[in-house]
Amino acid sequence: MNALRAAEPAAVPQAITAPAISPLLTRLAAERASGAFLRAQGTLYLVEGRVVHAESPAAPGVDVLLTAGGALEQQGWQEALSAAGTRHEVGRELVASGRVTAGELEICHLGALFDAAFFVLGAANGPTRFRYGVAHWLGPVRPVPAAAVERETVRRRAFLDSIWPRPEVDTAPVVPRRPAPGQAVTVRQRALLRLADGVRTPTAIAWALGRPSFHTLVEVRRLAAAGLVEDPGTPGDEQVTAALPFTDPAGCAEPDIALLRRVRDALEAL
Repeated sequence: MNALRAAEPAAVPQAITAPAISPLLTRLAAERASGAFLRAQGTLYLVEGRVVHAESPAAPGVDVLLTAGGALEQQGWQEALSAAGTRHEVGRELVASGRVTAGELEICHLGALFDAAFFVLGAANGPTRFRYGVAHWLGPVRPVPAAAVERETVRRRAFLDSIWPRPEVDTAPVVPRRPAPGQAVTVRQRALLRLADGVRTPTAIAWALGRPSFHTLVEVRRLAAAGLVEDPGTPGDEQVTAALPFTDPAGCAEPDIALLRRVRDALEAL
């Protein structure tokens, strides 16, 4: 069956703190369905009820994470895409050709999957549909249970709010503020602030840096809590600044790989 199926009515717009868990996704997982779960914010690809890939305009894809991180040259990515894209085996081609290791691909794939799913499973801005039989060109790398994807989305939303409970900063242009005397920022935050020109949003900065958008949202909320970027929900003169204990920048350079390895280990235990 390849027909589009409309299932969930448009959700009432709500704050980013309220998770939009999809009854349709739960049902598709129970049915062991294969195809594309479509929303305005992006797409989840399922094989036998498990999520094998996710895409969202708000999140850099696995190609960006691989090439920006230096694991793969852009030419190598294009060659693999041309060779195996129509067979939906780009991931397998990347490993078989020796362009990346299986571990490198798996880590970047999980990072891209959970990052995009965070936005796809946000508050729906339109109908949710499922197209049976649609496969992604990457092919299965590390299938993830749909329930695990939803749980991680809820956890990430709660984590963002624990840092700074103003979701407006997630979508507004990032406007830096002058730091207080002695106030420090981490290496990751400095890289973000260099691209904060009052026009780029957090997701635009994530694309420019080649980093997951969720990690960028975390840093933007931390900067907002510290008063180092403007909070669009509060007039400038009334900005509330929280004094945060910043750790030494040398210890905060690139923790993402270790985090994704822990995610992978947890999935293997399911």
